[in-house]
Amino acid sequence: MSTQELIRASSTLTSIRWHRPLLWIGAAMVPLVAVCIIGMAVDPRTLGGVGVWEKPLKFALSTIVYAVTWSWLIGQLGRFRRVAWWAGTISAVMLAIELVIITGAAAGGVTSHFNVSTPFATVLWSVMAASITTLWIATFVVSVILFRNGLGDPARTLAIRGGAVIALVGMGLAFLMTGPTADQLNDFQGIAGAHAVGLADGGPGLPILGWSTIGGDLRIPHFVGMHALQVIPLFLITLEFASRRIHRLRSSEVRRGLVAIAIAAYSAFLAVLTVQAIMGQSIVRPDATIIATSITIVALAIGSGLLVVLRGGTAAPSPTSTPAASTPTATRRAAAR
Repeated sequence: MSTQELIRASSTLTSIRWHRPLLWIGAAMVPLVAVCIIGMAVDPRTLGGVGVWEKPLKFALSTIVYAVTWSWLIGQLGRFRRVAWWAGTISAVMLAIELVIITGAAAGGVTSHFNVSTPFATVLWSVMAASITTLWIATFVVSVILFRNGLGDPARTLAIRGGAVIALVGMGLAFLMTGPTADQLNDFQGIAGAHAVGLADGGPGLPILGWSTIGGDLRIPHFVGMHALQVIPLFLITLEFASRRIHRLRSSEVRRGLVAIAIAAYSAFLAVLTVQAIMGQSIVRPDATIIATSITIVALAIGSGLLVVLRGGTAAPSPTSTPAASTPTATRRAAAR
């Protein structure tokens, strides 16, 4: 990266007013991650076949990603910024409540999710469910505001907006886990809800992630969908870097077309993963239909991408990076002068 580009990137970063409450909650997760790692090393207790500290570790890491991403995005906004700030602050509070309950339950050696075995456990699960719902609503509000603001060139705008919409869907898929299963209704043991489909929670799972290797697992589409807001913009950033060497990618319209294809393919895969989980099928044991559908999605995406690149190769190139003067915050400051 040249000196001019470094100066430009530094100017852009300093012109953004990050959403501090979300940054604070993200920063608070760092020591929690350390505590969980230590807990995994010294505490042999398990719940559902996994260590008691694995769940708070995964939620802490996910919270860091969510908090930093939305803190940055809210800092990009010009219109309806105050509404977005309050929505982000509510999100930070809801995340804090959720992590306190999850970590406290882990320390106590009991499950936090779906636990209605005692009046106290029921209250905690109800509070957590309310915080999750409120978090989704607050995220929805900021996502709507993203559609009322310019976010850079058309490719960047599409990447952020598309990622936000898919992320909302992914977050919403968590609600599929909250209903009691037929087995739970037939033999109630104080748990109402499950991650797995077709079998009880627990049992063999993928390392670290814990996703079931013998049955369906609704955490998979939930996770994949929720992190579209990181994956799709990262795809766009990759295209921007590649455009320095590949002339055909220097057109913003070409990059926008490729981002649109990525959004469509990502959405299709999310649908496939959701159906696969609901069918009770393990992620590592897909049937012929799932395999064929996945191959078709990849083939269509590659074919469409090649067409976009070839047809747009003669288009006029556009800048691959947005100058600091064109960011929403810098624009407001220039107008104020």
